[in-house]
Amino acid sequence: MKSTNLVLTALFAALIAAGCFLLIPLPGGIPITFQDMLVMLSGLLLGSLYGSIAVAIFLLLGVIGLPVYTGKAGIQVLLHGPTMGFLWGYLLIAFLGGLALKIFLSQEKVHSEKKQWLVICLTAVFQSVVMFACGIVGFMLVTQATLQKAVIAVLLPFIPGNVIKIVLMTFLTKKFRPVIWNYTH
Repeated sequence: MKSTNLVLTALFAALIAAGCFLLIPLPGGIPITFQDMLVMLSGLLLGSLYGSIAVAIFLLLGVIGLPVYTGKAGIQVLLHGPTMGFLWGYLLIAFLGGLALKIFLSQEKVHSEKKQWLVICLTAVFQSVVMFACGIVGFMLVTQATLQKAVIAVLLPFIPGNVIKIVLMTFLTKKFRPVIWNYTH
């Protein structure tokens, strides 16, 4: 393991944690933050292993008491909070994003610009779908809400912002993934 991998992993864990302080509260209990975008980027840029480790570090910071879960902390947020599905889903989406790019956009092969843009964008969309599915399930478990109420609270208010995040993630991944690859491999 290169020291660059450790530094980037720690950096992304810190960025994800800091992302909770840039938020827009919503009435349903789940605010708009940049954490989800940073989590997805961790997998897209660092790969499945280091992206997932960055998310795990972030989750552990919250468990030990740092208020990195949108201003909250503690194991109770991971087990009983309305955002628990998102938090647990973060591990999954970082892993899946890195894995998808490794499979469909290997850095060892040359890919057309069009294919690179398409694969990165579709991977970001896939990560978003998985994240919201986890968030909806977690919200339903904690609040006993119906699927319809969960979708209204957990998905619909976030679609416009998430489309913007997907565009931004696609651009950032296309720009920085080759640079990070050069330093980590």
